[in-house]
Amino acid sequence: MLSLLRPALTLLIALSLLTGLAYPLVTTAIAKLVFPHQAAGSLIERDGKTVGSLLIGQGFSDPKYFWSRPSATSPMAYNPLASGGSNLGPLNPALADAIKGRIDALHAADPGNTATVPADLVYSSASGLDPHISIAAALYQAGRVSRVRNLPVEKVRELINQHSEDTLLGFLGEPRVNVLALNLALDAAH
Repeated sequence: MLSLLRPALTLLIALSLLTGLAYPLVTTAIAKLVFPHQAAGSLIERDGKTVGSLLIGQGFSDPKYFWSRPSATSPMAYNPLASGGSNLGPLNPALADAIKGRIDALHAADPGNTATVPADLVYSSASGLDPHISIAAALYQAGRVSRVRNLPVEKVRELINQHSEDTLLGFLGEPRVNVLALNLALDAAH
């Protein structure tokens, strides 16, 4: 029995050091060398202050900003430590109430907008931290942002086009807009 215990413990220690220490250190070092900005969290700084990350969504509720996709993280929205969806099924009344509340908030912020509300403005993402919205969701909000900021709607649409990202590898996903990058561009243009 003792003859089996020693090799088992040796293997446990060796594999723990290899997979728990060496591998993470090597992959982190390679990431920092090859993709330094992304490995550091893709943080954006303005005037020496970190304002957010291009990888993690954050909430915007001021009408002068484009609003992000809703977050279902708790205890607070856009909490990166609690990433996950709401797990509410399509027949759950709480989901229907949440969607109705989000649609009502969008209509209250822009009562003249009679266009169909894009789905990504009322349904939260699976992670609850999606930093992007669809082009349709950005265009849906362009009129409100234009009016509140006293900017021509053409200028707002131009900023949407400038900050649009194409599909990944030309065929994965759909074109999208990073909300934080777009809102920072709006602040710079205003």
